Amino acid sequence: MYHKTTPDQLQFVDFYLPFGGKMDKNNRWVKLAEIIPWETVEKHYQEQLADTGMGAPAKSGRIAFGALVIKEKLGCTDEETVEQIKENHYLQYFLGLHEYREEALFDPSMMVHFRCRFKQDAFTAINDEFIAGASAVSETDIPDDEAGDPAQKTGEESADAPAHTEETNQGKLIIDATCTPADITYPTDMKLLNEAREKTEKIIDLLHAPLKGDHKKPRTYRKQARKNYINFTKAKKPGTEKRREAIKAQLNYLKRNLGHIDALLTRGAALAELKAYDYKCLLVIHTLYAQQLEMYEKKEQRVADRIVSISQPHVRPIVRGKAGKNVEFGAKLSASCVNGFIYLDHLSWDAFNEGGDLVRQSETFRRRHGHYPTSIHADKIYRTRANRKYCKEKGIRLSGPALGRPRKETPENKEELQALKEQAYTDELDRIPIEGKFGNCKRKGTLARIMAKLSQTSESVINVGLIVLNLDKVLRELLLRLCLWLLRRIKNYLAAYLGSAKQLGKVMSQMISRPAYSIEQLRAIA
Repeated sequence: MYHKTTPDQLQFVDFYLPFGGKMDKNNRWVKLAEIIPWETVEKHYQEQLADTGMGAPAKSGRIAFGALVIKEKLGCTDEETVEQIKENHYLQYFLGLHEYREEALFDPSMMVHFRCRFKQDAFTAINDEFIAGASAVSETDIPDDEAGDPAQKTGEESADAPAHTEETNQGKLIIDATCTPADITYPTDMKLLNEAREKTEKIIDLLHAPLKGDHKKPRTYRKQARKNYINFTKAKKPGTEKRREAIKAQLNYLKRNLGHIDALLTRGAALAELKAYDYKCLLVIHTLYAQQLEMYEKKEQRVADRIVSISQPHVRPIVRGKAGKNVEFGAKLSASCVNGFIYLDHLSWDAFNEGGDLVRQSETFRRRHGHYPTSIHADKIYRTRANRKYCKEKGIRLSGPALGRPRKETPENKEELQALKEQAYTDELDRIPIEGKFGNCKRKGTLARIMAKLSQTSESVINVGLIVLNLDKVLRELLLRLCLWLLRRIKNYLAAYLGSAKQLGKVMSQMISRPAYSIEQLRAIA
C-alpha cells in the first residue's frame, strides 16, 4: 500500500529539534534538499507501486531516493546509512521529515527495495530535470543586485544552455565509455568449476535429507575433488597439459553431481526443498558446465555469454585494454559530458562498441538543448567513417586527425598545419573533464566496485553515483558564487573607504595650509 504524498519542501525554520539549538541554513544537506526535483522523484516512484489499500504503507519517494543519495555520497553500507540517518538531524531534514526522530526510519534491507523501485527511465528524467534547472536554482542564493553580473558565471561558456532554441550548432559534446567492475573474485576456469562442484554438493545434501533412510546417499568424492583442486592451485606454473587434466577432472566431478541431482528428483526429492538462491545457482551451474565443456572440447578460451560468476550470472567480461587491467568484469556504460554535467546514455552488461553511440548521443544533445553541438570530442574508437559522414552532414567538427596520410609540410601550408596541430592538442585537453568524472565516481565514489548483487540494483547504484557527481558540481558552484559575491562586496567597501580617506586627506591638508576656515567653508570643501 502506498499513500500519495506531496513532496513539497518544508520550511527550514519549522524543523523541530527536541534538544534545542538551531540548524545551519548553509549546510550541504539543506542546499541539496533545495535543488533536487522531488516532484519528479515522487512521480516516477509512485508508478512502481500499486495502491491496493492493503499492507503497511510504503516509504515516500523522497525517503527512498534520498537514502540512495546519502549512501552514495557518504560511501557507506546500507546498515551504516540507516545509522547515519538516525543520528543526524540534517539527513532527516534532507529526507523531508518535519521533526527529529530518535528511532530508525526503516530497516537496512529496505535499501534493496529502494533500488529496485527506480528504473532507468526514472533516473534519466531526474538527472535531466535537475541539470536543466541547476543554473536557475544556484542563482537564488545570490542577491538580486549580483545575480545578473556576467562575472559571476562559472564553468564553461553558456552556449550549451537549454535556453538556446536556434538550429545553429553551439557548445561542445564530450563522450566516452568506461566499465564499472562488480564485486566478484577474479574468475578462472578451475575456480568456477570448483565453486560449482561445492554448490552441487550442498544441493545434494539438501535434496537427500527428506529421503534419508529410504535411499542411500550418492557418493560425491568431495574430499578427493578438493584435494585435486588444492594440488593444482599450489603449482606455481602449471603447464597446459596439467591445466587441461585438472579441468577435465573437475568437469567429471561436476557431471557426476548433476547426474545425482537428477536421480534424486526422480526418487521423490522436490526442488521446493531448495531456497530460491540455491535453485538459481543450480540453473546457472548447468549453463556453466555446458560452456566449460564446450571450451574444453574445442580447446578454446572464448564462448558466447560466458559466465564468470555463479552468484551474479549477469556479469560479463569487458575487454578494455587498460594498463594492468586488460579485462574488467561488470557493466559497461557510455556517457556524455556537457558544461561539466554528466549524462548516462547507454548501460549494458554485454560488451558493445561505444563508437555506435555517437549518433544517438548527438541527437540526444539536440533534444536537450535545441541544437547540435559545434564539436564532438571523443577518442579514436568513435572516429569511424560512418560517424565522420554524420558529423559532416550536421556541421559538427569531430575531434582527431583527418583520414589518410599526414600532409607533407611546405612553406605554403606551414601555418595551416600548425593551426591543425594546435587544434588537435586543444581537442585532447577538452576531453579531460569526462576522464576526470570517471575518476571521481570511482576513486571518490563507489563505482570502482559495485557491491550490489542484482543486475537491477547494480544499475541503480551506477545511476545514483553519476547523479551525485552532478549534485557535487552544483554545490561547488553555489560555494564559488557565494565567495565571489563576498569578494565583490568587500571590494566595494574598500573602494568606498579609500575614496572617503582620500577626500578626508584633502580636507586636512587644506586646513593645515589655511587654518582660518569657517564652518561653511569646511562644508563646501567636504
